[in-house]
Amino acid sequence: MYTATLTDTKLAPFSIDFLADGQTINGEHFVWDLVKLSDRTFHILHQNRSYTAEVIELNATEKTVNLKINGHIHQVKLKDRFDLLLEKMGMSTLASTKINELKAPMPGLIVGISVQPGDVVSKGDSLLILEAMKMENMLKAPGDATIKTIRVGKGDRVEKGQVLVEFA
Repeated sequence: MYTATLTDTKLAPFSIDFLADGQTINGEHFVWDLVKLSDRTFHILHQNRSYTAEVIELNATEKTVNLKINGHIHQVKLKDRFDLLLEKMGMSTLASTKINELKAPMPGLIVGISVQPGDVVSKGDSLLILEAMKMENMLKAPGDATIKTIRVGKGDRVEKGQVLVEFA
């Protein structure tokens, strides 16, 4: 069981289930003819209407799919049964908690700093370079945030668990 939400519309999320006898959407059987045209392009026939669908981007981490259907781009946010279970248990908000700090994952030497206080960073942006065991490790932003304080300088030795960056 999955739920899908079209992020560019005000439509309510809908449930999708894949059963032995076919697919259902919101509990009703969904009959379609699907033909794969290429790696990312499909032709769909549903209720005597023809659609061309292309997968523009598939982000498994964020569970989003950007689809181009008959020339219009739609972003779909998916939730699988585990996401739905966490949501039902009230634990889905744990993943979206505010990020307060970045800690050193291991002892090492700070050899590079790519940000300064006040910078707005996105998840995955490079913040610091930590040299440990003769290897340079890029420490990235764990989420979208604003840099409040950088508590280390280039050339500083740090210990595992030491706070390196504070976020506002």
